[in-house]
Amino acid sequence: MDELIGELSELCGILPEYYDISGKKHITSIKTKKAILRSMNLKIDSIDSILAEINQRKCQPWKNIMESVYVISAHDQPLKIPLYLPIKEGDESKLAISWSLENESGQKDTFMLSGQDIHVSDQQWIDGIRHIHVTLSENDAKDIGYYTIVVDCRHTDCIFEGGRNHLQKTAQVIITPDTCYIPPELWNGRAWGLSINLYAIRSDKNWGIGDFTDLARIVRWIAGLKGSFVGINPLHAIPITRPFGLSPYSPISRLFKNFIYLDLEQIPEVIESEDARALIASDDFIKELEEAKTENLADYEKVAKLKKEILRNTFSLFYKKHFMHNTRRGNDLKNYISKGGRDLEYFALFLALWEHLKKTNNSCTWQEWPEDYHTPSSKEVQEFRRANREEILFYQYIQWLIDGQHKHVAEEAHHLGMGIGLYHDLAIGSVGGGSDAWCYQDVFARDMGVGAPPDNFSPDGQNWGFPPLDPEKLKETGYELFIQIIRKNMNYSGALRIDHALGMFRLFWIPKGSTPKEGAYICYPSEDLLRIIALESVRNKTVVIAEDLGTIGENVRETLAKFHMFSYKLFYFERNYPDPSFSTPDKYPDLALCAVTTHDLPTIYGYWGKRDIEVRKQLGKYSNNTLWQQQIKERERDKRLILSTLKSQGIIPVGYPSEPKMIPEMTPELCLAIYQYLALTPCKLLLVSLDDIIGTLNQQNMPGTVDSYPNWMQKIPLTLEEMVLDRRFSDLSNMLRKIILTLLPQDLTR
Repeated sequence: MDELIGELSELCGILPEYYDISGKKHITSIKTKKAILRSMNLKIDSIDSILAEINQRKCQPWKNIMESVYVISAHDQPLKIPLYLPIKEGDESKLAISWSLENESGQKDTFMLSGQDIHVSDQQWIDGIRHIHVTLSENDAKDIGYYTIVVDCRHTDCIFEGGRNHLQKTAQVIITPDTCYIPPELWNGRAWGLSINLYAIRSDKNWGIGDFTDLARIVRWIAGLKGSFVGINPLHAIPITRPFGLSPYSPISRLFKNFIYLDLEQIPEVIESEDARALIASDDFIKELEEAKTENLADYEKVAKLKKEILRNTFSLFYKKHFMHNTRRGNDLKNYISKGGRDLEYFALFLALWEHLKKTNNSCTWQEWPEDYHTPSSKEVQEFRRANREEILFYQYIQWLIDGQHKHVAEEAHHLGMGIGLYHDLAIGSVGGGSDAWCYQDVFARDMGVGAPPDNFSPDGQNWGFPPLDPEKLKETGYELFIQIIRKNMNYSGALRIDHALGMFRLFWIPKGSTPKEGAYICYPSEDLLRIIALESVRNKTVVIAEDLGTIGENVRETLAKFHMFSYKLFYFERNYPDPSFSTPDKYPDLALCAVTTHDLPTIYGYWGKRDIEVRKQLGKYSNNTLWQQQIKERERDKRLILSTLKSQGIIPVGYPSEPKMIPEMTPELCLAIYQYLALTPCKLLLVSLDDIIGTLNQQNMPGTVDSYPNWMQKIPLTLEEMVLDRRFSDLSNMLRKIILTLLPQDLTR
């Protein structure tokens, strides 16, 4: 049986082994293989059932008539769609095949084959039944985009299964470009931008968490400094509960956004509503708002409570004045709801149910709801939907407001001439108890988590706490969820960073109740996924940055580069391995975004002061003092190497101290020198961290912690109004303009 499990696992893309960061080989256990196969809803409890599953996969696509989706290069045209039919020898002479190809606008081309025109290119006998292979061909090349093909096969006799004389099959055809979008100014030029955590922004106007108005002011500020983009944390909808529901990388949905970023004072209904203005001016409200604004840590729950209270008030006014009377504003929401379709309706339905069952059932995830509510199509859920239409509309109204303010910021960036504008971040997944997992249960693997195997940075490995998408089910549904996620996150995005790009090739699954050491890698249809990203990138004019940090095969990086997806290069990690010395600027690739750090790593000030090591020591993250002392020793070595590297490039003078002990703290001048070093690379994009320039010591997230560290909560020490006047940013801009405008990277077409 173990051999059969191994064979079935291979057919399902479960890798039998992998090598960790140190080159050690890990064999996937039979126990893990069985757990993964069960999570894919395969029947493996007997030899006969395993053989049946194996046979089903080996016989594909012969028994399926057509695949559910075809993802094709625009250069592999005219189209050729394979068709597989069960038919006896000679019966094809009485067969007629008609098919249509319809584009997104409803334009349809129809075709017909019959009798002698049907050419059988291959045949297979399966379970005693002859299956033939016929190719459906198109004469003209089609534009890139999404198409629906409907094939109808008719015979004069009732020869098909069930005594029928016809078969019909529908599939999706996705025609894609071969590369992602790159704006003209980047082909022979370079650009820089500022990376911020929007929730961490202090300003005189916001309510304790940065909002879209703050973002618009930052866009104007950076445009004035000749920056081309502003990078922000994922804006995905999150639970907004401590301690597990604050990470922007653990959302309930990657399709919709977090209302906490709304600037309520820019909403017309807030201005119109006397009740809303009276509530905002009340003593209790002012007191809570002042607390939220002055606290050093972002109080998500308090800010969300205050904003939601006002939003309910304004929605009531909107519903009576605009929605019910079909005003222009009311019709705008109706159009938004119509375009949002099933995804928007089910997201709003989920939130309404979630709020209701938190109060009545004290449940936090949909798995804790009464079983009758576990599926969106159930009788009980649909009854709730009909009885709570106004509450569902409230959540659709909120997403509409978010869309409007988000769009305004993106348009402002465009009008200011920013080459890229907003640079968004896409999380690798969403939590199992959220709306995406509830609405799309069929495409998520059950009782599985996504993570990473053990390595030097995480000796126990990582479990990120969300379920993986089942690659087989994803394809069966025509990649619908994946397409929507990419499309919605590219909306209003000049650039999109895709977290953990390796996940488009293979993803590390961890069975429920197991440790990461017992996980395994699962293969994904990378060519299809990358082509879909390229299509949406070209349509939305969005640059794609593929986060390719960590242990990742060179073939993966080559494939990403082939699709013109930018590599993600961090100063901390670009070394001459196994030598720890830092790579010289010319060793960086041109098709890349370079940066010093990320939210999961120390700021440059924290790195120099060993703040991250100090915090991990305080939190008991070192199993022994030897490892702690080794990391201190390595950090001192790395600081020495940084100084040596900067001197070798003539960035700091020869007389500058060579020993880190002579520079106990990071300085603005040394920080600027490190960014000057990155500016000397040929990388087309340079991302500057706001935290680095203002001298923040603590990183935003400390991997491996939950409530022992204030992850995703730390506000920046300066207000936005103070930063705009801070000379450190004008010094940065002057330096970058001189270098980036005088040094051009090698042309991409070489």
